[in-house]
Parts: sequence; C-alpha cells; structure tokens
Amino acid sequence: MSSEWKAKRFWKDVAVVPEDGGFAVELDGRRVKTPAKVSLVLPTQGMAGAVADEWDAQTGVINPADMPFTRSANAAIDKVAQQHGEVADMLAAYGDSDLLCYRADSPEDLIRRQADQWGPALDWAQDVLDARLAVHSGVVHHPQAPDALARLSTRVHALSNFQLAAFHDLVSLSGSLVLGFAAALDWRGADDIWNLSQLDEIWQREQWGSDDEAQIMTETKRQAFLHAKRFYDVS
Repeated sequence: MSSEWKAKRFWKDVAVVPEDGGFAVELDGRRVKTPAKVSLVLPTQGMAGAVADEWDAQTGVINPADMPFTRSANAAIDKVAQQHGEVADMLAAYGDSDLLCYRADSPEDLIRRQADQWGPALDWAQDVLDARLAVHSGVVHHPQAPDALARLSTRVHALSNFQLAAFHDLVSLSGSLVLGFAAALDWRGADDIWNLSQLDEIWQREQWGSDDEAQIMTETKRQAFLHAKRFYDVS
C-alpha cells in the first residue's frame, strides 16, 4: 500500500482576476502559483480561462496530467522566462537541419510524396518568413544559408515567453522549424501539419504495417502538438 501523499481539491470556487497587466487564477481567493512559487500571471484572459477550467474540473486527488494549460504556463514562467535566449537559440538551430530539407534518394514513390507535400511548406517559408531553405538527398548535413537562418532566428527570439513555451513543442515534436512556424501562423490546420511531420512514418506503416506501441507513442505526441498549438493561440 502506497503511503505517498497526494494533493486533493481543497477549494470551492475558481475565479479569473486581473493582475499586473495580465490575469491570475484564484482558488477561494488565493492566487495559484507555479511549482517555483511564482505567481501564475497569464498574458491573456483566454489562457487564464483555460487554466481556471482545468482547476475547476479537478475532483478528489489533483491530477496534473489533466491540466496541460497549467503545465505549459508553469513551464513558460519557471523555465522559459529564466532562459529565453537559450531556448530560442536551441529552436532556431532546427532550421539548419530541418526535417523538410532532407529527402529520400529512393524509392520514387517516397521521393515524389516528399516533394509534393513538403515542397509547399518550404515555398510558404520563403514567401512568409523570407527564408529559403535548400533541399538535399540523404541524411548528411548540409549547412543552410546564414542569412536565411538569421531571419528565422530573429523571429524565434521575438516570441514571448508563453509563445516560446508552445513553440518549443511545435518544433521539437515535428522536428521542423518551418512546420513549427507553419502551425503557429496558421498556414494549415494543426492536424494537417502534424501529418506532414509524420510523412516518412506514414509511408513506412503503409509498406510494413503498424506497431501498436509505436502508434500509442505517436498519438501521445500528436495530442501534445495539438495542445501546443492551442496554447500558442491563447498566448
């Protein structure tokens, strides 16, 4: 029998209140704080409302797994805000080895599918982000043009702490800086962009069948990607 103590719901009322140019969440008049004991001040009423809904939905033992907006907000305040530049640098670096730029050299069906589905995303990046990334066959690293990378990096560094927390997952889960921006800026729906990031995996499943464990892991990542988009939208 486990003796581990778990926090239980102790409040009756949840409210969103203005604070410091943003919005805080109160439980029976007491402000919610992050794990680092910093006031959870949120940038928009929409985000505060989403966090408040998660706290209000808790019954009995508090389950952080059911509180993705709260977790993301905590990460933005306790982690990203403390190392914004380092996080931005890490994400901007994806541009130099972007998933969309490394293409198969066989078979022809996969080559064609990558060109048809990934090409438009790179065209969008050139038009909207002013960054043309070069395409190569194989997995050997080929550096991208420094000016294109610099423009992408500037955009990443300009994101707020809350946007960057969401953007971290959009990029790291998809493996593509371009697809991260495409999701954030509504080039296409988040589900469609996620499927673009999974093009190679989808092709492999079509050839060899699916693995149940891998499918469960992929679905978990897909849900995290979709949440990151929702969090970005209310940032």
